Amino acid sequence: MQLDDVIISKAIVEKWSQDLVDSLEVDVAIAGGGPAGLTAGYYLAKEGFKVVLYERKLAIGGGMWGGGMMYNKCVFQEESKPVLDEFGIRTQQYKEGYFVTDSLETVSTLCSGAIKAGVKVFNLISVEDVMIRQEQVTGLVLNWSAVDIANLHVDPLTIRAKYVIDATGHAAEIAKIITRKIGKKLLTETGDLLGEKPMWAEVGERTIVENTKEIYSGVYVAGMAANAIFGGPRMGPIFGGMLLSGQKAAELLIERLK
Repeated sequence: MQLDDVIISKAIVEKWSQDLVDSLEVDVAIAGGGPAGLTAGYYLAKEGFKVVLYERKLAIGGGMWGGGMMYNKCVFQEESKPVLDEFGIRTQQYKEGYFVTDSLETVSTLCSGAIKAGVKVFNLISVEDVMIRQEQVTGLVLNWSAVDIANLHVDPLTIRAKYVIDATGHAAEIAKIITRKIGKKLLTETGDLLGEKPMWAEVGERTIVENTKEIYSGVYVAGMAANAIFGGPRMGPIFGGMLLSGQKAAELLIERLK
């Protein structure tokens, strides 16, 4: 078979563009492709909802690739093992209640599982703004990540979503956009982000699930962004709370979408 370079280019452009057009109106749009965002997307898509996920970097998975300080192992507590089992991620018990995974297998399997469940993932795209109508977020404003990095003046595109999940990690980018654009109107004690506290795995793993909830009309939070918004501590290289937070965000939205 003789290969045609132009046909190769056409295949990429046509299929990617079709994916983008098909994703302009969705049930749930997720900002951030870390473990919480991937898990939330998996459970939502598994229930038949139309889900799109945007990751600003080339690779999705957040900080899980590097495990702890570039030792590519991840620790999970017992409560999160059912999620790992559902994805088919292999675990080794280290001590009672502690399970270790290979970080590369963990991230790649979460990614594969989410996509196979039906999540449409777009990497190298940043969320630079939100659409708000009648005091509710109704969509996201998107641009290439390279546009922001190069500081180019290029106008963005928009997508419409019934609900949005802020899974942007420590930065809590969607929450910051909301407060920057319309003021301190988040569903926190002050209306503003309360800020992430110092590392404390025991408390952080619990509060990240407790803080997984609606932060503004139409917007939910999952993952480390939850503690950044509601003032919980970071938890370091233990990732069970991330999966449980993503699962909880999906469950809350499944209830509302149904």
